Amino acid sequence: MTLQWAIIGQFPYAGLFSLLVLGGIGLPFPEDATLILCGFLISVGVVRPVPALLVVYGGLLIADLFLFFVGRKYGRMIVTHKRFRHILSSRKLAVLEKKFNEKGILAILLGRHLIGLRAQLFLVAGVTRMSPLRFLLADAFSSLFTIALMVGAGYMGGNSMQVLQKDIGKIEHVSIFISVVALVCYLFIRYRRSRKD
Repeated sequence: MTLQWAIIGQFPYAGLFSLLVLGGIGLPFPEDATLILCGFLISVGVVRPVPALLVVYGGLLIADLFLFFVGRKYGRMIVTHKRFRHILSSRKLAVLEKKFNEKGILAILLGRHLIGLRAQLFLVAGVTRMSPLRFLLADAFSSLFTIALMVGAGYMGGNSMQVLQKDIGKIEHVSIFISVVALVCYLFIRYRRSRKD
């Protein structure tokens, strides 16, 4: 997460977009974590909601289209490609291809929300030569739910942290006050005892 913060720290909008695209092509930047981070940044005022949501929406679609077109370009040979064979084995391709031919668009609509299956399904959509427009429309619709869920979670988490920080501030003030009162009481009692002696 520190590398993500470094990227986003200087250029928040470009950083969010880059993390989604880079994560989509296989680098270790999980999509869900970036979307949650986007929600957090909105909640603390680092980015504005509308531009940030447009940026992450575009980043998601570009990353997904990249996988789709890779599958389309390599076809069934994708399972031998050194970069993608770890994502999709020949056995998994056969299983997903069968399901994809039966379910089609429904596989994209539902599969986008399954973390382990997402990239595999997008590659298979390309391998099965699904229409790019149909893929884009299904993915664009499904992505709205992903963004709403993950960015919303980050936003709520950010707000909760701000409330928590305010509460911690109040607790600190009360603790200091109680400590001062306790110290004054202790000194007063010691003073009274020393007067009696």
